[in-house]
Amino acid sequence: MTVEGATTPVVDVRHRYAFAVLGSIQITLIFTLSAIAVPLPRIGREFGLQRPDLILLSAAYGLTFAGLLLLGGRLADRYGGRRTLTAGLALFAAASAVAPFSPGIGTLIAARFAQGAGAAVVAPAAMAVLRATFLSPAAYRRAIATWGGLSVLGATAGNLLSGVILSLLSWRWTFAPPLAVAVAALFLTSRSLPPTAPDRGRALDLTGALLATAGIVLTSYGLVVTDTRPWSSAGVFVPLLGGTALLVAFLCAERRVRDPLLPIAFLLDQRRALALAAIALSACGTAMTFVVLSLHLQQARDWSPLQTSAAFVPFAVALIASGRAAGPLIIRYGAKAVTTAGLGTGAAGLALLALTGLDAHIPYVYGLLPGLVLLPAGAAASFGGAAVLTAEGVPQQRTGLAGSVLNSAMELGPTVLFAVLLTLGSDARSLGATGIALATLALLNHRSTK
Repeated sequence: MTVEGATTPVVDVRHRYAFAVLGSIQITLIFTLSAIAVPLPRIGREFGLQRPDLILLSAAYGLTFAGLLLLGGRLADRYGGRRTLTAGLALFAAASAVAPFSPGIGTLIAARFAQGAGAAVVAPAAMAVLRATFLSPAAYRRAIATWGGLSVLGATAGNLLSGVILSLLSWRWTFAPPLAVAVAALFLTSRSLPPTAPDRGRALDLTGALLATAGIVLTSYGLVVTDTRPWSSAGVFVPLLGGTALLVAFLCAERRVRDPLLPIAFLLDQRRALALAAIALSACGTAMTFVVLSLHLQQARDWSPLQTSAAFVPFAVALIASGRAAGPLIIRYGAKAVTTAGLGTGAAGLALLALTGLDAHIPYVYGLLPGLVLLPAGAAASFGGAAVLTAEGVPQQRTGLAGSVLNSAMELGPTVLFAVLLTLGSDARSLGATGIALATLALLNHRSTK
């Protein structure tokens, strides 16, 4: 590879091409999570949905995505990244094809559940193929640093494109980009991505997978419904208690098996713990920004969905620029330093948005723009550094595990922190929580009165 002083420029081009395919897949997985937010009120009006139905529709993708990630990581490690990636993409594409033709809410929710299941298989498998693509440690370090910011880019694209699509077409067209990318990726996988060796000696640990999946799904669901029910109600308390009990049982079971689905020592590494906390915090900060500002711009400032999407263009530009700079900065200053600096920069952006961004009397350029530049710049840097810390030192046969843990922090962090904000009396009463999607629930009532 040219960047490492090896063979020919052609090899480097192939590596870049493979990264483009894998990166597009990762962006699309998060795009699919966030793209439901803007059209949610319109879907509710078309199907005559009540608030609980909207919550379930919003949460469906994230619940199965988060719940099945550990199993997806084990499948990638055991059967090989490329083979697992192909299977996950096929499921994701099939669900994305069904969703826009849904005659009712039941079919649409089922399709979202299936999309999330496919995404849970695809995300860790994509990281396993990425590791097989960049065999040199230095090249892999640079690639994974860029990889870290792709999820935020996907969330940004979801908010931008869904607003544009909703302004011009039906909400059903928001499923077209995921379907197109999944079909193209299926076609390109065998042509542009290297094969990955399976580890047949690794057990699936189905007991651990069942306990982890059920525990994560139940706990996440309990947090999601805090949007409409008090914590003391059976609808919240029972799933939270049951989910917590299952997760405790999962941790106990993992101590007894020879080849655990999630080795506890993997999480207790100091650098990895910092990385996962940084990912969770950065995901929550960016998700909260999309949620609150989407509501603020469309309610307090009476902006259209297209204008709201346009407001996030500087966010996307800053995100891309910071993502490109993250790799060189990590090489020069270290992943931990870049992660810490990114968290500080992102926190400064959030503070600016909190102080001036929600005042409808302050112009966009002065009130919102500074925060919309600082926050993504910090988020991209922290995601990049945290991704390097998460994957560093992980054997190639465990890359699927690293990918599943990284994506779990990204999914579960916003869910937990949004529920905490609700408990503390956050004004954003519609933030019930899969990270991004539940934001626009409040818009349903607002727009239906117009």
